[in-house]
Amino acid sequence: MMFQMRWRTILPQQCVLLVTCLLINLEAVPIDIDKTKVQGEPHVEGAKIETPDTGLYYDEYLKQVIDVLETDKHFREKLQTADIEEIKSGKLSKELDLVSHHVRTRLDELKRQEVARLRMLIKAKMDSFQDTGVDHQALLKQFEHLNHQNPETFESKDLDMLIKAATSDLENYDKTRHNEFKKYEMLKEHERREYLKTLNEEKRREEESKYEEMKKKHGDHPKVNHPGSKDQLKEVWEESDGLDPNDFNPKTFFKLHDVNNDGFLDEQELEALFTKELEKVYDPKNEEDDMVEMEEERLRMREHVMNEIDINKDRLVTLHEFLKSTEKKEFLEPDSWETLDQQQVFTEEELKEFETHILQQEDELQKKAENLQRQKEELQRQHDQLQAQKQELQQVMEQRKLQQGSSLSGPAGELKFQPPGEHQIGNAQNHLAGDQPLPPGHIPVQETAAGSDHVQIHP
Repeated sequence: MMFQMRWRTILPQQCVLLVTCLLINLEAVPIDIDKTKVQGEPHVEGAKIETPDTGLYYDEYLKQVIDVLETDKHFREKLQTADIEEIKSGKLSKELDLVSHHVRTRLDELKRQEVARLRMLIKAKMDSFQDTGVDHQALLKQFEHLNHQNPETFESKDLDMLIKAATSDLENYDKTRHNEFKKYEMLKEHERREYLKTLNEEKRREEESKYEEMKKKHGDHPKVNHPGSKDQLKEVWEESDGLDPNDFNPKTFFKLHDVNNDGFLDEQELEALFTKELEKVYDPKNEEDDMVEMEEERLRMREHVMNEIDINKDRLVTLHEFLKSTEKKEFLEPDSWETLDQQQVFTEEELKEFETHILQQEDELQKKAENLQRQKEELQRQHDQLQAQKQELQQVMEQRKLQQGSSLSGPAGELKFQPPGEHQIGNAQNHLAGDQPLPPGHIPVQETAAGSDHVQIHP
């Protein structure tokens, strides 16, 4: 069994969030399988269970750290005697100093890899803005899941920061998802309205009519049971588990859907229970059904059940909490459940503010595009200028080659050739013609009137 599952079992009432929804090594319940058959399957000790993605940007790093710590016997023993306050206060993190050298070495390696990954992300982000002189150390401060001041070794402070960061981030995870969904819906509406502006009156009426028709078609679905109510659970019991509705038993139901038999229903296991209800409203084959909205509906259902059942707010449902909820009036006589299509996701004021923000972004992008265009034109101008200079230089070099070639040929194109002796005599005559003194021992050559050579030796 994985590290966090043992942690959760030791702290049944006050599990830290890191171990609850973040590192839950559980699989969602396969709704379309008869759970009576699942009960008969043998449990394989030590079997690897796929950990669900937490959605955190350091999810892989977190899982790897947990896997490595799980291999140390000393750390596991200390964990078994730790309480929630020791974990939250960072006291447990100090036990890291006593783990084996092999584990510490592996943790150091993981941290260096994570720091390198973050630096690459930072550089890529800065390069996209054509920024220079990036201060990686300063930018690393924004990552609170590790100690950026010591990028080489994994210390107790790193484990403490990792636990606190994951806990804090997951507490805000649902809120972030809701905000992203609202933006998604507003963007859809904004694009729809912008598209209508491009149409003439007749086409606009046709599109509006089609839009209303699709909304009506989407809203025409069977009744959705209140999440967590007896009716909703009995439907799963009958249609998914294949059991007689008259034999419905909350305790048996809990054990059937506690897939890993750890004594808890986590968020993923709860969300799996709502698939039947969601299928009443959403079908991926229908144009009018948005699967993004379906996942938001699933999230809303899970949050509602957690708020109703999870007494100690640890994001886990124990058998005791589950059975207590079945004694409430809301379990037997719940209010009707309003789906997303029956609610207003955003107001007109929020949409206008969102559109204003979009316009600002478009304006900034336009300015950047214009700036890039100017840079492109300037680079093209410089390129053309360099090409012109290159061509001019080539022409000058070709002209010089032609001039050098013409100086070696006669009027008829014949090559000029002067024997070495004549060349020396000519030089001597040039010296005489210029009345320049000759060096001692030099023999001048003079031509007589008869054309013969006369050699005169000076003493």
